[in-house]
Amino acid sequence: MSLNFVCAAAWIVFALVIAAIFNRSIVLSNYVKETFSTMDLFLKRRWDLIPNLIEAIKSRASQEEGIFQEITKLTSNNYSNLKKRQKIDINLKLNAEINKLLTFAENYPDLKANETYNKLINELSSLEDAVISTKKYYNDSVRELNTFTEVFPSNVVCLVFRVKAEKMYEIDEVKKKCRG
Repeated sequence: MSLNFVCAAAWIVFALVIAAIFNRSIVLSNYVKETFSTMDLFLKRRWDLIPNLIEAIKSRASQEEGIFQEITKLTSNNYSNLKKRQKIDINLKLNAEINKLLTFAENYPDLKANETYNKLINELSSLEDAVISTKKYYNDSVRELNTFTEVFPSNVVCLVFRVKAEKMYEIDEVKKKCRG
């Protein structure tokens, strides 16, 4: 065998390895996009439900204006215009405010007897279950992509082709006050 043939074969193998690593990074990136998209559908449905829930609670207990204002401020943006990271960050803040709202609402027995409120709470509870489930799949896909972008030799290829790690959606334990 000639040296030229060996060099050519080595370059071909090298190119195939680079192509395989690049293709895997694309597959993993697309999986992250897909899992975020699924989670995003439930987050959007919850986003759209929240103003109705606030109105149902406001009609019974208007003295908690601070919580209402904070939730209204968080949901004042057009959800469709937000970038992925903004959606995640705002929804994390929104989780805390929803928990405050539900804790507050427990102090009003007449509110719990309200049919509209109960319907909205049941829908919110169902959406929260779906969001928690899809957050897990999203974080699994992000973990897989991030590991791929951090280990050698794929980290070098990812650096060259600008494939970046994603930030996980921190899973907080959502209080299931909705069912109370």
